[in-house]
Amino acid sequence: MALVTSSLVQTPQSVRVVVIGSGPSGIAAATRLVEAGFNDVLILEAESRVGGRIYTIPFADSVIDLGAQWCHGEKNNAVYETLQRLNLLNLLETTGDTYFKFKCVRSNKDIVPDNVVSKLTEIFYQIMPSREDELKSYEGSAGAIMTEMFWKEIDKLPEKPDRTVVKEYFETAKKSNLSLEAADTMFEVSTSNSLQFETSEGDQNLNWKDKGYHTFLNLLLKTDDYKTNLGLLEDKIQVCQRVKHIEWRHEDGIKITLFSGKIIVADHVVCTTSLGVLKESHRSFFQPSLPLSKIRAIEGLKLGTVNKFFLEFEKPFEPVDWVGFNFLWLEEDLMALRETERFWLENVFGFYRVAHQPRLMQGWIVGRHARYMETLSEKEVLEALMWLLRKFFSLPVPEPINFTRTQWYTNCNFRGTYSLRTMYTDELRTGAWDLAAPLLDDNGKPIVQFAGEATNSHHFGTVHGATESGWREADRLINFYREKSLTK
Repeated sequence: MALVTSSLVQTPQSVRVVVIGSGPSGIAAATRLVEAGFNDVLILEAESRVGGRIYTIPFADSVIDLGAQWCHGEKNNAVYETLQRLNLLNLLETTGDTYFKFKCVRSNKDIVPDNVVSKLTEIFYQIMPSREDELKSYEGSAGAIMTEMFWKEIDKLPEKPDRTVVKEYFETAKKSNLSLEAADTMFEVSTSNSLQFETSEGDQNLNWKDKGYHTFLNLLLKTDDYKTNLGLLEDKIQVCQRVKHIEWRHEDGIKITLFSGKIIVADHVVCTTSLGVLKESHRSFFQPSLPLSKIRAIEGLKLGTVNKFFLEFEKPFEPVDWVGFNFLWLEEDLMALRETERFWLENVFGFYRVAHQPRLMQGWIVGRHARYMETLSEKEVLEALMWLLRKFFSLPVPEPINFTRTQWYTNCNFRGTYSLRTMYTDELRTGAWDLAAPLLDDNGKPIVQFAGEATNSHHFGTVHGATESGWREADRLINFYREKSLTK
């Protein structure tokens, strides 16, 4: 596989189209262009691997996905419909009700009755989708209206559950919901986050069996294994090539300077750089500065942080009939935890089983505590997680034989996981549409284009949204030259 990693400074290389980033949006854009006859296409990838936030690795009995894990929905979902078109839907299967039939364990080791958990879960996950009209006119945050609606529904119940337990459940449920929103708190999330997002109908948690999400990259590249053969993009991807800055109005074209010192001059650039990286470095990354509307979008949208833990045990974790469990903190235990160096465990909301991995438990952590966790050593994190499990469980908890965790925020090539719309986004009156707008020359030719999940107005935070955005920008270029040829 021709993955160039050389850092030797050479004479400036001329390329017609440079795509920055080899995640699903970058791969989608580049393969679409190549199939349309654009042969002079080059992907520059800062990491040492292809895939971006699709990151499948061998672990335990098969593989795990450190990044994207599920195909969310079926109708109007680019991932699902690609598989459908290729008659490959057998690559997916439902995850079932793993994330809805969980147990709730309190920090005093009490287990909340299943009927109580079931009723509270039903209320929690129906309050937002069923109130779309109210959301449109609501002036506050998603957290505020969620709290208001939840307690209204609780007060309607003919048989009132223990209010203390309900409060504990609600706090944990909000953290679980944050793993979908990628926010630090629901009180920073705008209601527009729900109103703008279009859920693809169908099963929301379709897993990739024992193959992992990187299977989708093979389909885009039209290869059996992109790690040995890049298919459509053979000789067109260079890894370990981190871009330092882009002079997008240079007299010779678009001048791209890499940290290695290498210079590339291009006619077009499709930038699929993570929103987190753009937020951190757009002022030095683009020369001259970006238009104010673009800067507002970069600063107004947010890239949140969600991380995973994977614990491999010698035998399936007991009780074996539990598909997952959430942690409910008693008030006094939570206050005590916050005074310790393990305060970050507050945002570890639960652990769940993984399809085709019988000896694995997967945990989740969200928000600012997820970012803090990344700064700790793997040993410190594992010791804290084992303390957490043993605090909540009456049964003996064995030591795992293998452990790994994700660190998306501290990776300078990502700075987070996926995007959301906050109250600040609304205040700036910006959104994905401003981030997606291309930079044009005086003749209307696209010079720098933007793709990636954060540029998708309706499917942000998803692989299918990222893929759609890559196709969108490829089509923009294809149509520009098609129309240009017709006017000659």
